[in-house]
Amino acid sequence: MDFSRFATISFDCYGTLIDWEAGILPVLRTLLGNHGLSQPDAVILQLYSEFEARAETAPYRPYREVLQSVVRGFANHFKFQATSSEIHSLHESVPGWLPFPDTMPALLQLQKDYKLAVISNIDDNLFAETQKLLGIDFHEVVTAQQAGSYKPSTNNFEIALHRLAISSKDLLHAAQSIYHDVVPARSLGIATVWVNRKSARPGIGAVLNSTASLAQKQPDLEVPTLASLVAKLSRPGTGDGAS
Repeated sequence: MDFSRFATISFDCYGTLIDWEAGILPVLRTLLGNHGLSQPDAVILQLYSEFEARAETAPYRPYREVLQSVVRGFANHFKFQATSSEIHSLHESVPGWLPFPDTMPALLQLQKDYKLAVISNIDDNLFAETQKLLGIDFHEVVTAQQAGSYKPSTNNFEIALHRLAISSKDLLHAAQSIYHDVVPARSLGIATVWVNRKSARPGIGAVLNSTASLAQKQPDLEVPTLASLVAKLSRPGTGDGAS
């Protein structure tokens, strides 16, 4: 694929631009530790992915409530009573979730040649806090709150395409999650970059393991970091196929 044909790149935010595992894990380790419990990080992330996905099913509710439901899910699973402060601890931690070290340099470089957008499963006010950390004026931002749905719903991507006034073939979408992003974007004919960040659950992260077919899960390009994506896009002809 010739990636030089794209003028717009959209990004998932949490897990792709923001190191959400570094935000999620300390809160949930503390939650479990408060009740005399301990679990490997991979187990915590797997449970997180299950509880989050369950809470994101219709009808829509704000992401802060999704994260509160995640905490309640841990409490129910491990049979303890979560306090009010514990129930609110996860969503209250979101403004402190930091960008990956390569995020800002990559966005600043890409912004010179591309329109940049965000398609994120988040509330508007929570993303506003994150955007202060990113320091980028994105051409378009589509939150779950605005869409009234959560990825992997294709609705979120369709809204982005409408606002950007482009067709699916003109958008390149970069994301860490196969489940939330690669599969639904591909179903609409959107080219995808899988940013396969290092994780306590390698190749999956804090999301569900997609049950889609291998063909549906295959991105147009796989990179380990955004820095690698910048290198690919700056060298036409080197981004053909997954690598």
